[in-house]
Amino acid sequence: MEGLSLTTIGLGLIIIGAGYGIGRIAQSAMEAMGRQPEISSKIQTAMIIAAALIEGAALFAIVVALMKG
Repeated sequence: MEGLSLTTIGLGLIIIGAGYGIGRIAQSAMEAMGRQPEISSKIQTAMIIAAALIEGAALFAIVVALMKG
């Protein structure tokens, strides 16, 4: 069985980083909605946009890592 390549390790780090970032966004959004429920729709919209941007960047990084690897 072959050892782990740098591409495999890089892909794992990309996924962990994206998951952590989206989790932090969700945590902060939930705290903000708890403090100011009257603007929860604006907070939720901003949270979804930020999560989509993080996922897009992660997908781009995965594609680049696979092309280099």
